[in-house]
Amino acid sequence: MPEARERGAWPTTEDARCAALVEERLRAAKMQFERAIQSKHTAFDDLYPYMVENPSFFWYKRYVAWTELLVLVDLAGRLGLPWESLFLPHQVQFIRAQVLSGTVLDRWFDPAGEGEDR
Repeated sequence: MPEARERGAWPTTEDARCAALVEERLRAAKMQFERAIQSKHTAFDDLYPYMVENPSFFWYKRYVAWTELLVLVDLAGRLGLPWESLFLPHQVQFIRAQVLSGTVLDRWFDPAGEGEDR
């Protein structure tokens, strides 16, 4: 979306700009959470580089990314913006349950948990 703003394609009404901004941030939060699940580098690593050696860091990083995702989903819901289409049906169920569990981590990408190793 930032590229769209540079090209002059940013929505013209306040409501459209708000919706576009929330969707942009929600997509970014989803990507951040997915990277955290896969133990890939995220912005959180840059904030706390000294924590990487701590055994609980990866769980904490996932929890922070999950919380950000839930906050943005809540915001979208309160604004009446659709957010479900950005997620697979089983992911929507996880988000609605709001509990970050091993099941969420194991089945976020594959609802049956039978896919290839991450």
